[in-house]
Amino acid sequence: MKNTYLDLIEQSYYFPQEGFDLQDGNLTFYGVSLKYLINKYGTPFRLMYLPRIGDQIKRARNLFRRAMKATNYQGSYHYCYCTKCNHFHHVINKALQYEVNLETSSSFDIDLILNLYKQGKLDKTVKLVHNGYKTDLYISKILELLDMGFTNSTIVLDNKNELKKILAVANGRKIQIGLRKAIDEEPQSAYYTSRLGIRGSEILEFYRNNIRDKSNIVLTMLHFFVDSGIKDTLYYWDEFQKSLKLYIELKKECPSLHDVNLGGGFPIRNHLGFEYDYEYMIREIVKYIKEACNADGVKEPDIYTEFGKYTVGESGATIFSVLDQKQQNDAELWYIIDNSLMNTIPDAWSIFEKFILLPINKWNNEYTRVNIGGISCDHSDYYNSEDLNQQIMLPRYSSREKEPLYLGFFHTGAYQDSISGYGGIKHCLIPSPQHVIIDRDETGNFIDYVYRSEQTVDDMFKILGYSTKK
Repeated sequence: MKNTYLDLIEQSYYFPQEGFDLQDGNLTFYGVSLKYLINKYGTPFRLMYLPRIGDQIKRARNLFRRAMKATNYQGSYHYCYCTKCNHFHHVINKALQYEVNLETSSSFDIDLILNLYKQGKLDKTVKLVHNGYKTDLYISKILELLDMGFTNSTIVLDNKNELKKILAVANGRKIQIGLRKAIDEEPQSAYYTSRLGIRGSEILEFYRNNIRDKSNIVLTMLHFFVDSGIKDTLYYWDEFQKSLKLYIELKKECPSLHDVNLGGGFPIRNHLGFEYDYEYMIREIVKYIKEACNADGVKEPDIYTEFGKYTVGESGATIFSVLDQKQQNDAELWYIIDNSLMNTIPDAWSIFEKFILLPINKWNNEYTRVNIGGISCDHSDYYNSEDLNQQIMLPRYSSREKEPLYLGFFHTGAYQDSISGYGGIKHCLIPSPQHVIIDRDETGNFIDYVYRSEQTVDDMFKILGYSTKK
């Protein structure tokens, strides 16, 4: 029986597949030699492959446009990038090259937009969707944008009181708003209705009593967000249909309403057996909106999506070396990597998120079942199951081999830096790894550079208040 790691992968999945292939026995990521990067930069390092961002944007945009053309849909499609998924300049700058709109979540996001505007990366025509809880500072900064001429700025109300806060400082400004509908959570959730948004049963009355007669408040958008994402499930379609029904009822009373914001995004690949029919889902969404609106004599709305994880998730990877292996009992073998999993991919332990895990080298070695442990002293600093298979198989190797085993966690481009607090204080004072950027030049050739080196003792001590001077 064949028992190399390569045999196992080829027997279990279609391989090679998009983004993953072998070159001289070593793994490549979108054609980039990871072994070359390891030899050049060492491990551990965080990798962002920027061209993937553009690929994702173009795919979603093209599929929506094709679906709209096929159904003679009368509204437009607007792609928004959620800045909270990855705030780094090189990421948002790449997304803006594909003329995306932006979704914000906090007051500092407005400063980020102003910074990009001053750099000439975006102009005042960009569509801005302002989500999140509206603090007084957040509202005041949004109004500053309006005063500057950012007229395509929509404040999505997360609760009723936010309208009062806006009216208190509006001073006659004409303000464009949206209403976020609170969805019913999935049955296994700890609560029934989302804490985010306004109850669907109260939205019509709220519009009639508080918005309809306000000459300077213009309702243009209904927003709903399913946390589990846009998936072909009974739960998603039920929430989608309830929200669309509310839009139609609201549109009949509110002529200025013309946008439906689908909120939650598409899933990304988290194992090699991942299957998702993006074309089917988009076609069904567009078709259903058109048919429902036509049946009630309502004009089809513009469709907004807020794709964050989908935009940047598949562009990221985190690369480690295996420092040591420990056989703790007859059944459990541990590979110890050269950083902390809790610090570098926090979703793996906080919400049990799974990522694509593959070795970089030793594909022709026999495989074995393993657990992966970080170098922190925390019991939770481990990874021992994949999304498709409830166990991890990796190449077996001997300490006598000259080259160590290298491992990569892939599609880690969304949220991991934000949640872990990149460059801040880390558990056990384990440093943030160096951050390597991969892009393509005008001729299509790969270029790579270090965005930020590995965090130093001085970096951490400065934050902690310790003096490093002797």
